[in-house]
Amino acid sequence: MSAGFRITPALWDKIHHFASFPQTGVSLQQMVLFGQNPSQGTLLKASQFLAEELPVRLAHRVKELDELPHNLSDMPSIKKVKNWYAQSFEELIHFPPIQLPSNIRQVLVGHKNDEITFPESKPNPSLGDAFTAPQSNVGNGNGFNKLKLRVPMERRYYANTHGITHWPPELQDYNKRFTKLLEHIKSRHDPTVTTVAQGVLEWKRSQNARHIGLDMQAWLDRFYMSRIGIRFLIGQHVALNTQQAHEDYVGIICTKANVHDIVQEAIENARFVCEEHYAMFKGPPVQLICPPSLTFAYVPGHLSHICFELLKNSLRAVVERYGVDHEDHFPPIKVIVVEGKEDITIKISDEGGGIARSAIPLIWTYMYTTMEQQSLEENFVSSDFKAPMAGFGYGLPLSRLYARYFGGDLRLISMDGFGTDVYIHLNRLSSSREPLP
Repeated sequence: MSAGFRITPALWDKIHHFASFPQTGVSLQQMVLFGQNPSQGTLLKASQFLAEELPVRLAHRVKELDELPHNLSDMPSIKKVKNWYAQSFEELIHFPPIQLPSNIRQVLVGHKNDEITFPESKPNPSLGDAFTAPQSNVGNGNGFNKLKLRVPMERRYYANTHGITHWPPELQDYNKRFTKLLEHIKSRHDPTVTTVAQGVLEWKRSQNARHIGLDMQAWLDRFYMSRIGIRFLIGQHVALNTQQAHEDYVGIICTKANVHDIVQEAIENARFVCEEHYAMFKGPPVQLICPPSLTFAYVPGHLSHICFELLKNSLRAVVERYGVDHEDHFPPIKVIVVEGKEDITIKISDEGGGIARSAIPLIWTYMYTTMEQQSLEENFVSSDFKAPMAGFGYGLPLSRLYARYFGGDLRLISMDGFGTDVYIHLNRLSSSREPLP
C-alpha cells in the first residue's frame, strides 16, 4: 500500500507547519444545516473546507505518532500507520486547487450580510482537559508551536449560492476528483485500528508488559477519537457527493434516526453472532422497551456499533455464566430506552454475574482481554472490531469514544455476583462540537 513511502525532511517541515494550526470542531447540528440540498457551489465550499481541515488533523496525528512515549513510535506497525497518515497528508496538500471565473469566485467567498446565522456549537461536555487542552490558542499542551488563529467555520464552509443556476463543468469535475481522493484515503486507513492494536501488542511483547500505562491509554483514546472525527468528515462528504437525496438523511446523518429500529437490529445481529459462536440454537432472550416513534438526529452507524458491542458483551456474560446447555432457561437481557430533556439514555441490563470491583477500571483499558493468547492475523483488514464474539478488548473503550464523539457518554455499573448495567447517554440536542485532541 505505502511500502516504499518515506517522510522526507521537506514533508516533515510541512507537517510541523500544519500541526501548528488548531483543528476546527463541527457539531451534528451544523453539519445537517450545511448539508441540506447542497448545490455544486456548496459542495465546493465543503471540499475546500476539508482540503484545509484534514491536513491539519492529519499533521497533528503524524507528529504525535512520531513522539510517543516508551519507544512505542519505534514499533513497525506504528511506523506503518504514521506513513499512511503522512501519505494522505501529502496527497491532500498537493491536490491541485480549482481555477474559477471571478463572478463565481465572488459568490463563493461571500459577504458578511450574505451569511445566515448558524447555531453555535458548544464545547463537548463528556471530556476532560486531556482532550480539550490542544484547542487553546496559547499553546496546546503537546509541545506544538503556538497555535495560530483560523477563520470561523461558517465563513469557510457556507456560501449563499441561491442566485446561481449554472455551475461551470470544472467545478463539478473538481468535486468529483476530490471525492475520489477522499474515498481512496478512507480505504487506506481502514486497517488503522487493528494496525495500531498490533503495534501496541508488539510493544507489550518487546517490554514483556502485561498492561499498558495510563499515558498510553490516554494517547489511544485521543488517537482513536481523532480517527472517528476524520472518518465522519470524510464519510459525510463522500455521501453528500455520491448519494441520492433522501428526505431523512443529510449525508450519513439521519435527521430522524429511529432508536427502536436501530437497537432492534443490533439485538438481532448480536444474538446471531452469539448463536454462531457458541453453536447454539437459541441465545439468551433480549427484551426491548423503547417508544417505537422516538427519533433524533444522529449517525445510525455509530449507534448500532455501540449497541452491538455492548449486547455482545452481555450475551457472552450470560452464556458463560449459565452454560450453553441452559438454552431454555437463560435470564433475559433487558434494554430500556428513555428520552429526557437533554439525553436519550439506553440501559442494557444483564444477569451475567457482573464484574469484580477491582477489575472495573481495567475494562476501559485497551486490550484488557485474552489478547495474549491470540495474535492479530497478518493483513487483518477491518475498519473496526466488529465480528468476533470476544473481540480484542476494544469493544468497551471504542464504544465509549463513539458515544462521547457527539457529546454523549457511556457508563457501567456492576453488581458482582449478579450482573451488569451499562448506560449509553446520547446528546439529543446535537449541538456539541467534536472533542478534538
